[in-house]
Amino acid sequence: MNSLIPHLRARADRFGIFLSFMCALHCMAGVVLVAGLGLGGGLLLHPAIHRVGLAIATIIAAVAIGAGALRHQRRTPLVVAMVGLAFMAAALAVGHGPQEMVLTVVGVSLVAIGHLLNLRAR
Repeated sequence: MNSLIPHLRARADRFGIFLSFMCALHCMAGVVLVAGLGLGGGLLLHPAIHRVGLAIATIIAAVAIGAGALRHQRRTPLVVAMVGLAFMAAALAVGHGPQEMVLTVVGVSLVAIGHLLNLRAR
C-alpha cells in the first residue's frame, strides 16, 4: 500500500501538468476563435468552464502537491502552485479578454511548474 501512494501522487502530478497545458490551450484558442472568427463564444468562454477548471486544478494540486509537500518537506512546489492558483482566480475576476488570457496562462504555467517541482522532489 505504501508503494501505491507515491505512484498515485506522481500520476496526479502528471495529470495536473496535462490539465494545465489543456487549460492554456483552451484559453488561447478561445480568444483566437472568438476575436478572430466570432465563433464559439457561448461555449468556449462560458464562466462555468473556468470556475470548474479552477476547482479541479485546486483539488488536484491539493492532493498531489499538498501530499508531496507533507512527505518530502519541500514547500517550494506548494508555494509556486498556490501562486499559480491565485493568478487563475484573478483571471476569473477580470472578465474575458487579453488580461484574462495572460493571468490564466501565467497561472496554469505556475501550477504546472509546481507539479514538476513536486515530481522532482520525489
